[in-house]
Amino acid sequence: MPFPPLPADRWRDAPARYPDPSLRVLDPRFERYLVFNAAVERIATGFRWVEGPVWFGEHDCLLFSDIPSNRMLRWDARTGDVSVFRDPSANANGNTRDRQGRLVTCEHRTRRVTRTEHDGSITVLADGYEGRRLNAPNDVAVAPDGSVWFTDPGYGIMSDYEGELAEPELPTAVYQAGVAAGAPVRLLETHDRPNGLCFSPDGSRLYVVDSGAPRTITVHDLTGGRPDAGRVFAEMAPGSSDGIRCDADGNLWAAAGGGRDGYDGVHVFAPDGVLIGQVVLPEHCANLCFGGPARNRLFMTASQSVYAVHLNVRGA
Repeated sequence: MPFPPLPADRWRDAPARYPDPSLRVLDPRFERYLVFNAAVERIATGFRWVEGPVWFGEHDCLLFSDIPSNRMLRWDARTGDVSVFRDPSANANGNTRDRQGRLVTCEHRTRRVTRTEHDGSITVLADGYEGRRLNAPNDVAVAPDGSVWFTDPGYGIMSDYEGELAEPELPTAVYQAGVAAGAPVRLLETHDRPNGLCFSPDGSRLYVVDSGAPRTITVHDLTGGRPDAGRVFAEMAPGSSDGIRCDADGNLWAAAGGGRDGYDGVHVFAPDGVLIGQVVLPEHCANLCFGGPARNRLFMTASQSVYAVHLNVRGA
């Protein structure tokens, strides 16, 4: 499928054109999710490698990680200002919120998954398995039962840029924590580099990105809270995916990058796996989340910038 580049001046100071050409309809099913006079906006820039966006509606703000800078940042929706939320952040990567609204974070440097309590104290949810340290937890999602599922591909120990160089102590895997006290449960070991993950709106499916080889997104049916071996849902080569989220209709929104001009941004897949649309960005997109008062604004962390667009669909 061709991915033609956008005009070279798309991200300069010129006003956006409606409808925004960076919102691409590849299947008629995608048209209903677009707002005619809503464009993709660059809301913040000047970072190193941003990841892990998470929306806090009660504060009208977006939190996100700048991994190499070892800090988490806060974008204020009322003012557009960006401030430091946590510094140092232990090279935090993926973030989400649990069923009680608490912040859950994957930390590269400490090689653990933590929860920030309402009083600001930190609880460690997982930092090892069978007596060995986790490699570098990457992304995280909360299951319908409240348990915390996370991936451990090991990127944070591959260099000193996003964590601390070290040898892996465990195979790459997907884990579950928070069901009961004690060590996490290893659920999947079939991915080369398990990365982004999310649940379908009804909780019956788990989606997992493999950003290693062969660069796919797999889908796993859940029975009794456990995933099956899964099957390929989408092929992402020649690029790859990273963070993923579902909307309320069950479509999968996948951060994408590393391909060619016109590939970077977000790829949107219908529940049957058909690529129905794109949000094209000028930078490699690492992660995304839905937010805003109606949960209909898509926030995208992409390399050195954060982007946003209003849609006609809510996040799951």
